[in-house]
Amino acid sequence: MTKPKNREKALAAFERLLDTMDELREKCPWDKKQTMSSLSHLTIEEVYEAVEAIHEGDLKGLSGELGDLFLHLVFYCKIGEEQGAFTVDSVLNEICEKLERRHPHIYGTTQVKDEEEVKANWEKIKLKEGRNSILEGVPKALPALIRAYRIQEKAAGVGFDFQNLEQIQEKVLEEIEEFSNAASEKDKLEEF
Repeated sequence: MTKPKNREKALAAFERLLDTMDELREKCPWDKKQTMSSLSHLTIEEVYEAVEAIHEGDLKGLSGELGDLFLHLVFYCKIGEEQGAFTVDSVLNEICEKLERRHPHIYGTTQVKDEEEVKANWEKIKLKEGRNSILEGVPKALPALIRAYRIQEKAAGVGFDFQNLEQIQEKVLEEIEEFSNAASEKDKLEEF
């Protein structure tokens, strides 16, 4: 893996943002007062602004919006650090570990033939990590239509994607049979 030429500049800029956040949190009355809850609606707004810039092909605008999102991420990390919950480095290490776990075709020995297998593996790995259902990872706070779309997307990733009513009926009957044949209450709950 070759590192980008500007990696040192990026790290210096990130450190500058961390230093700026430390100073703002210490000296600015508005920044001192903020909580994770008070920032959350602003974060959603910033995400929508970034998405709008992407859809409009406005790369200059997107650059500014990504900066706003970096600010929010660092802000949450600062508050988390103050509460003794997490730090920037713990958050960054956690996401790196998750990416390595969920990309066994890069960091392990798993073989995949296409992006569909990558997505299917991703969902299987998430279930092994302690999720009870693939739907558990769909945030309840999403707008209803987006949430419905994400639920369907996740269901399709594990074989619940149908082209006609007959396929749906076959799948329902298959699931009922698996439930009926479950050996124990625990197995029945898992099938359910």
